[in-house]
Amino acid sequence: MDSADFADRLRAGEKLVGAWSMLSEPVAAEVLADEGLDFLVLDGEHSENTVGDLADLTRAVDAVESETVPVIRAPSSDRAAIRRLLDLGPAGIVIPQIESVSEARAAVRATQYPPAGNRGVAGGRAAGYGSDLAASVENANRTVATILQIETTGALSGLGEIVALDGLDAMFVGPADLSAQLGVFGDFESERFRAALDRIVSEANAADLPVGTLATSPESVRRRFDDWEMDFLVAGTDIGFLRAGVSDYQGAVESAAAESP
Repeated sequence: MDSADFADRLRAGEKLVGAWSMLSEPVAAEVLADEGLDFLVLDGEHSENTVGDLADLTRAVDAVESETVPVIRAPSSDRAAIRRLLDLGPAGIVIPQIESVSEARAAVRATQYPPAGNRGVAGGRAAGYGSDLAASVENANRTVATILQIETTGALSGLGEIVALDGLDAMFVGPADLSAQLGVFGDFESERFRAALDRIVSEANAADLPVGTLATSPESVRRRFDDWEMDFLVAGTDIGFLRAGVSDYQGAVESAAAESP
């Protein structure tokens, strides 16, 4: 799947399923991509990843012969940070910690080439190191997905205007941060959190904008799709998969050892 396919499928509201990569090791990203996920989010906010690490991770995902495409989460809505990450050639970019309508508008504009936005033009990896520069400038606004994280009370206050922004392709609910800002950290069944979630989904549906979130267990995947009415999901993280795999394997080994004569 190329970036244009991903962006089109996302906008169409397909139930895409991906995973989150926190590790800076390209092998881990390569293994996850080989499982045929729809997308893999490479984290630049809550990880040790440098821009160089994210470049290597993007190459690792792209090198795998599967449908998985790389999506990068920026460290912030900083225009320069967004520009550098888009030059790496991801299929989409996730921008966290949006605090206001003005910040959301500026972030979306930073992902768009003129005249729709103010993304700088350069011959980076996304433009074939200059060989595809004209095509990149012409097509990137359509083929690279822009996703804003909705996880602050400021974003909630301006939600009606945010969902109407030209160039915004999807929203992503950050459940941990949103619940923390609402004073109910981790209580995703609380009345306050569910009211905020319902409002986000309602506003997104009214604007024909897909909305996704994170699920951290197989059981929560169905709840996120059915109960939360999400359109796409990040269904776990590489660190979570590693920890679960080690735990299950260790349990099986200890059980076998205890039963061995």
